[in-house]
Amino acid sequence: MSRPLLALAPEHPLEFLAILRDALAGNGPAVLPLAPGADAAVDLGDAPQRVAVVIETSGSTGVPKRVMLATNALLAGAAASAVTLGGAGQWLLALPVHYIAGVQVLVRSIAAETSPLVLKPGHFDPQTFRRLAETMTEPLRYTALVPVQLARLLDAADDPALLAVLRRFTAILVGGQAIRPDLIARAAELDVRVVRTYGSSETAGGCVYNGVPIGDTLVRVVDGQLELSGSVLAEGYLGDAERTADRFILEHGVRWYRTGDLGEVDPVTGRVTVLGRADNVIISGGEKVSLDAVERIVRLLPGLEQAVVVGADDAQWGQVPVVVLAGGIGAATELAGVAASVVALLGRAARPARIVMVGQIPQLASGKPDRAALAQYAAAGNDGRSCAGH
Repeated sequence: MSRPLLALAPEHPLEFLAILRDALAGNGPAVLPLAPGADAAVDLGDAPQRVAVVIETSGSTGVPKRVMLATNALLAGAAASAVTLGGAGQWLLALPVHYIAGVQVLVRSIAAETSPLVLKPGHFDPQTFRRLAETMTEPLRYTALVPVQLARLLDAADDPALLAVLRRFTAILVGGQAIRPDLIARAAELDVRVVRTYGSSETAGGCVYNGVPIGDTLVRVVDGQLELSGSVLAEGYLGDAERTADRFILEHGVRWYRTGDLGEVDPVTGRVTVLGRADNVIISGGEKVSLDAVERIVRLLPGLEQAVVVGADDAQWGQVPVVVLAGGIGAATELAGVAASVVALLGRAARPARIVMVGQIPQLASGKPDRAALAQYAAAGNDGRSCAGH
């Protein structure tokens, strides 16, 4: 059986809340929330009867896909989150509702029977956030952010009123992309409870909190890649049976989702560590190099917290890591220090070949760096900060 699928770009999230509630209850069509200004007239056909929400995402590779989520998966994610965080509560929505994280804030609010507060879309302003958060009334209070939003809040936390608001949150969930260790450390020093989340649209949002799977989520490593199982898994991809079969597999009666992320699971504690995308690897001098691993090290260095590392072709080594940075840094000798830090931890094959400066880091609609565009800059750009040897 199937049900109609409604694509819409809601002008206000609270209007979408009522539509979402009907979709979850089976009293209305399945919904595909679109970004503001998107064309909602596209005919998507019907969705399977179980599906309540379809999330359109380009992921980290830019390849578009429409993830089908059943009511049970969305509610399972909300229930697992509530149990892990200490109870259901009131949510402040600070993310767009065409993101799975934004949808889940609304789903959790519906499940908790609480009224979410909605931050006005547009530029994220810490003081606007503070004023809205001060109106929250429930004893347990939550919000979900991306790392750049958390960074802006912490940068403004010298304001006692803002700091008091941040400390009042039972938990601030942060996910969507890698979060810098210094942000976690700063939040801890300020006594702000940040929960790092890992998940995707295919898992109805975050299903691993601070490295620990929540609910009935299971995590395993197959050929170095993380695979997830549990009630939160999506039904698959709308109109794409081939991709669905490639990413969702059935093994001994258990359904698993292949994340495409490299990772590890501690055999004693079960704690999950995400190492980076499996498709973000180059071959340099005959050795595999994870660009995500290089990037993590580079971002620990002063002034390079926002750097992005991409691959570029090289006549001698095949491919090499290239650091792309917005703005400007000092002397060319800084590359030597960056390269030395990477080599010390990852070996010479991972040594960045150069630093390329750009006006700003281009981003995808998801807010993640547009690595394809940056790779083009890296291929064409060379500001003189080149290594003499690999």
